[in-house]
Amino acid sequence: MDPVLIGSIAMIVAIVLMLLGLQVSFSMLFVGVVGLMLLRSPTAAFQVVSSDLFQNFSSYGLSIAPMFAMMGFLASFSGLGKSLFDMLDKFVGHIKGGLALATQIACTGFGAICGSIPAAITTMTSVAYPEMQHRNYSPRLSTATIAAGAAMAVIIPPSAAMIIFGIATEQSIGRLFLAGIVPGVVLLLFYICAIYITLKRHPDYAPTAPKSTWKERLISVRRGGVVEVALIFALTLGGMFVGWFTPTEAAAVGALSTLIITGLERRIVFKDIMNALFRATKLAAMVFLLVASASIFSRTITLSGLPFLLAGFVSTLDVPPWIIVSAIVVIYFILGLFMDELSMVLITIPLFFPIVCGTLGYDPAWFGIMSVLVMILGALSPPVGMNLFVIKACIKDLSLTELYIGIVPYIIAIFALIALLIAFPQIATFLPNLAMG
Repeated sequence: MDPVLIGSIAMIVAIVLMLLGLQVSFSMLFVGVVGLMLLRSPTAAFQVVSSDLFQNFSSYGLSIAPMFAMMGFLASFSGLGKSLFDMLDKFVGHIKGGLALATQIACTGFGAICGSIPAAITTMTSVAYPEMQHRNYSPRLSTATIAAGAAMAVIIPPSAAMIIFGIATEQSIGRLFLAGIVPGVVLLLFYICAIYITLKRHPDYAPTAPKSTWKERLISVRRGGVVEVALIFALTLGGMFVGWFTPTEAAAVGALSTLIITGLERRIVFKDIMNALFRATKLAAMVFLLVASASIFSRTITLSGLPFLLAGFVSTLDVPPWIIVSAIVVIYFILGLFMDELSMVLITIPLFFPIVCGTLGYDPAWFGIMSVLVMILGALSPPVGMNLFVIKACIKDLSLTELYIGIVPYIIAIFALIALLIAFPQIATFLPNLAMG
């Protein structure tokens, strides 16, 4: 059988298996093994599988994932997200839509020490949603704001999605983290614009509230967790960016500093620490198997020659590179309507990464940010958007129709950022180029 045909069938079968509900890791592992058996031999396939599984599960570099996960779970259980939201509410809660603004900014700050969408959603649905209900905010605005704001956790470093992308493509995680800072801030500004435009059209969505006194604001600053968040961010990512730590060491420093700071302030108890350890271990097992399976699947696609055939075809097209990138974004968006966003990106990396970063010459850090943005689109877009169903699980009486309608302005904001990054890639690349070359 023609190798390219084997590669094409492997892509289709993997997508079908995922759509049928088979776990992402096992879908890629099964297809990868069968593909290697057809392209090489059963003996070679099992040798590759055993080697890749061992190398990934014993990888020192992969330990960055559970360390940052531990840091995020500790931050979640300690109530740092609640304190940050309460402080922001005192400053902007009286503005029209102020609680929605506070939620977005709190999600950004919490994402800087969390990196996990489910943790951000769980925190904000227990903190921000009841307060918005109390102040008669429209469920359409409040739930969509939380779903979109939580997605900031995957673009603001440290981001679990960026870590997985960096490992899968063998790129510097430090560069990816730096590349996410400016686009993350721009996305926050676009979200704020989306709230402003929504409230211009529907002023009844967010009633105004009384203004807090400066005494209340100063007290909230002292108790609001902003100092803790800034200190943890400076120790971990700041230390990594200036060269004190490698990314893996920075993750360990982040987990330890979060434990020490929250412990000294008595924000966390032993039961929470054990729970954080348990969840970080579960996440590590998932990430390790996911990366190992993606590696095996990628070998099959690469050996088939399909990426090189597509790259050669793209190089013959007499069109500007941005048109090809835009077409890839459209493909991602369509796939994201039916597939889990992380699996969607991992399964297409062997095809699109060589084309975008090889044939078209784009910076891998820029493509990493674009991949994270399409992950966010997938997480927010019905019918399979993960954020939407996590919100639904947290708020039992929520109407999905209301959430689907409310999320549209935020999806438009993400598309606006993607268009901006296609037109001006330097938005994502100038910081990593400045700091790391």
